[in-house]
Amino acid sequence: MSKMSHGQAGEVFAAFLKLGLTSFGGPVAHLGYFHDEFVVRRRWLDERAYADLVALCQFLPGPASSQVGMAIGLSRAGYLGALAAWTAFTLPSAVALVLFAFSIGVLGHALGSGWLHGLKVAAVAVVALAVLGMARSLTPDRERATLAVVAATITLAIPSAWGQVGAIVLGGLVGATLLRGGAPIDHVALPLSVSRRVGVAALTTFFALLIGLPFLAAATGSQSIALFDAFYRAGSLVFGGGHVVLPLLQAEVVPSGWVTNDAFLAGYGAAQAVPGPLFTFAAYLGAVMGPEPNGWAGAALCLVAIFLPSFLLVIGTLPFWEDLRRTPTAQAALKGVNAAVVGLLLAALYHPVWTAGILGPADFALAVAAFLLLFMWRTPPWLVVVLSAAAGGVIVAL
Repeated sequence: MSKMSHGQAGEVFAAFLKLGLTSFGGPVAHLGYFHDEFVVRRRWLDERAYADLVALCQFLPGPASSQVGMAIGLSRAGYLGALAAWTAFTLPSAVALVLFAFSIGVLGHALGSGWLHGLKVAAVAVVALAVLGMARSLTPDRERATLAVVAATITLAIPSAWGQVGAIVLGGLVGATLLRGGAPIDHVALPLSVSRRVGVAALTTFFALLIGLPFLAAATGSQSIALFDAFYRAGSLVFGGGHVVLPLLQAEVVPSGWVTNDAFLAGYGAAQAVPGPLFTFAAYLGAVMGPEPNGWAGAALCLVAIFLPSFLLVIGTLPFWEDLRRTPTAQAALKGVNAAVVGLLLAALYHPVWTAGILGPADFALAVAAFLLLFMWRTPPWLVVVLSAAAGGVIVAL
């Protein structure tokens, strides 16, 4: 592979800001935009290197498209490039969702509550489509389909973060034990220079925060640390895409009383209407929090907390990626984890998404229509969200 040319962080920021303003459609679409921009047009990476970056980020927990963006920025302009790529790609949607959080009360008085209910119905269609798409690719055989159902059952039976973590751990153990086999995966050396010392430091920091933050929050009683811990843990355990963050965050912020379930689902619906990564939903939650910090400070805290694991994992695994990817046990465990993730999202489709959004026949009809628009007509999610909000207002008015 040819040696990559190096650029400046400002160049990376400008390129990703354009994508942050225009990249609708979710993580799969984002990866397509990245390919067109950085492989085809700018030629910052070649085809095989880009494919291997995508494979690495699919292997890690966290938002795959944002992690690919961080890695591209890292390859182009070092650590500042990674920070520039994340900031530019994330900021537009985060700001839009915080402004939406501030406007909920005003709009609710002006338009009534029907449009908010329409957003919750839109979330039913969006999550159902995500379950269908992930099930097709991640549970293609009866063993993994069964594992997904078991994971969904565990998640519903133990409605907390512990149930979700237990389902993921079970998936990894079952995968490592029973799902070995398959052709070895081709790979190329990635165009990123991260030393093993830096990688070890990043991984050590990742696990130290994951293990230590709950104890620190309990010892200090600080709401800021508790908030950072909740969102950091969610960002550390999300496999399979942005939609899977829904059950993890719901288990953290709703039972604790930080955010109401209605506000949670309304924001999740609104998050489908903005470009960029779905993880910016964390900024909305930070802004609508009941206890302080909230507003802009809460949004910034939650946004940094949920994305920090991605930075640490991308930097930490790069020096060891070749060895890790060759390991059959790691590949098999990932198959099981991904199947369990489908189960988590299936459980979330039932509760809280379905139970809060579908309250009668009219809601069911609207959800089916929204799903039809998304699945068969390939309507942009943002437009489906807008139409669902308008239809929700009509349903309540009638």
